[in-house]
Amino acid sequence: MPSVSATQDQERAVGKDLANPLLVRACYGDILDRPPVWMMRQAGRYMPEYRAVREKVSFLDLCKTPELAAEVSLQPLTAFGMDAVIMFSDILVIPEAMGCPVRFTESVGPVFDHPIRTPADIERLRAIDPNQDLAYVMKILGTLRAELSNKPETALIGFSGAPWTLASYMIEGGGSRNFTHLKSLMWNEPQRLHSLLEKITIAVSAYLNAQIEAGAQVVQLFDTWAGILPLPLYQQFIQPYHQQVIQSLPTDRVPVILYVNNSPHVIDAILETAPTVMSVDTLTPLSTAIAKARPKNVAVQGNLDPTALFADPSALAPMVQKLLQEGGDTGYIFNLGHGILPQTPVDNVRLVVDTVKQYHCKTIPNTPVT
Repeated sequence: MPSVSATQDQERAVGKDLANPLLVRACYGDILDRPPVWMMRQAGRYMPEYRAVREKVSFLDLCKTPELAAEVSLQPLTAFGMDAVIMFSDILVIPEAMGCPVRFTESVGPVFDHPIRTPADIERLRAIDPNQDLAYVMKILGTLRAELSNKPETALIGFSGAPWTLASYMIEGGGSRNFTHLKSLMWNEPQRLHSLLEKITIAVSAYLNAQIEAGAQVVQLFDTWAGILPLPLYQQFIQPYHQQVIQSLPTDRVPVILYVNNSPHVIDAILETAPTVMSVDTLTPLSTAIAKARPKNVAVQGNLDPTALFADPSALAPMVQKLLQEGGDTGYIFNLGHGILPQTPVDNVRLVVDTVKQYHCKTIPNTPVT
């Protein structure tokens, strides 16, 4: 959120509106008796309900079928009582809409048969109209808003991949260990990479704004691969595009969460882009993130290690309690440091959510603790 006092006052006023969902109020720094809880990839393969739906359709067809996507989006709310529903989709719908088709395989994951490798490949990418090219996403959001109309306490989250991560898939042709094609372009033709990132940034900005108009109450920007660059290169190829996206959004009424994986070395750069919320990965101590973020009026989300969900409940519960105590009553959202893993025990997800929802901060002024 921009470091301008008038804007901060407006955003805090939004946060203090008791009609807003708990998540929105936490994003804007309201004092709460407990933090909201949701989990990245909370709708997914660890849930038997999700697997039952996936048996009927391919992953991409699921993303593009609004009724089914809405159904699986709501499954974690029904099963665990999450404080937010994040729409079910995939970050790679944007490259496809831009004219860079993607397919998904069970063994490999996303595959681009015609990756971005030449100047002509960048030139042929088209500008998108999200309401036409990604109309099915807007329909998912509209369906979810209708489903949540009688649950005003539950927030609806939209999201997008960030430009750098989207570019990495488009250039590499899928996932990568060493990002040789991406980094080669960065070293040899930096202006051409900037041209691609600029095109993607325009698409991401339009996409998130369209999601907000379709009913998203919070949006999250995911940059899974941004941590592969050292700080100087992060500042050159990633930070400006985060800032451009964030500045395009109406953060005075819809908070934006920025997630950067493997980010301890770029925390200050993340905060300089002024997101409403910084989502903290597993490598960054939550206390460190809070100490840096709160003076800048940025809320913090995170950061339980997803593998902690495989721990015995007697070990898992204290980990959750520790994060709750560190997070406190202001500007904190309980989440993971990355997405839920497919083999995660369902009962441990329930334990985490129940522990958070039963927690009461002990520093609430003039509020009795029950």
